Amino acid sequence: MSRPTRRSTLNRRLKSWWGWAALAVVVASALAVGATRAGGPQTPEDRVDSITQRLACPICDGESVFESRNNASDDIRNGVAELVRLNQLSDDEIIGVIETRYGASVLLVPRATGFDALIWVLPAIVFVGAVAALVVAFRRWRLEASSIPDPTDDDRALVASALETRSEPDR
Repeated sequence: MSRPTRRSTLNRRLKSWWGWAALAVVVASALAVGATRAGGPQTPEDRVDSITQRLACPICDGESVFESRNNASDDIRNGVAELVRLNQLSDDEIIGVIETRYGASVLLVPRATGFDALIWVLPAIVFVGAVAALVVAFRRWRLEASSIPDPTDDDRALVASALETRSEPDR
């Protein structure tokens, strides 16, 4: 076994030092961006836009109240603007008020409780179950394949004779 040279040891130290320095720069940059990021909507209009982006148009299919320009969306947008102007409710409470007026179908993102939570979690559970079933099936197939013995010379002779009789023309 060869002993590491002084130069290779120095190279390893420098490489690890640069890696740690690069990691420190990335972490410091992420902290700086996170500390200077805005905390949310700054004006009432921004708050109305933020809330209406989370609400579905009751008439349009797959369009938010923020994007839609029909009368039902205008009514919801005006109701949200009025509740924001009163400044007595949080954004989630305003969405709750709109939900009670128009029903749960007005939510673009379902709530993470009760049946709605099951809708979010069920695909992940099915995916994990499918992967587990595949792992079990592959292991079982591998065990079955390993339990089959290698063909013997008698087996090879039997196959060769079967192929010969098959290739002979019928008389």
